[in-house]
Amino acid sequence: MLSSDAARLCFMTGAFVLAAATNAGAIECREDYQIVQGRPISTPYCRDGYLAEVARQYGYKISAETMRNNPSRKEEICRFIGDDIRVQTACSEVTPLPHDSH
Repeated sequence: MLSSDAARLCFMTGAFVLAAATNAGAIECREDYQIVQGRPISTPYCRDGYLAEVARQYGYKISAETMRNNPSRKEEICRFIGDDIRVQTACSEVTPLPHDSH
């Protein structure tokens, strides 16, 4: 009985350590900013994730991974929702800015 309790404890401890190690390498995003050492930094990874999140609010079915790996889909989404101030930075990467006529 004691050895099975010890084995169960080892298994649970190992699972916890594995989960912690997996999450340690995860990128934390808040909107389009990556949190690095507690500070927000604008990164393409987080901008694309946030763009996908906002696009889903408009009814598009798109994942952050698709947004990152399919520039033409990203451009298409930006043509429709790029005026939303929340995604202007992400969309500026794929849509041209209007030129000043002066």
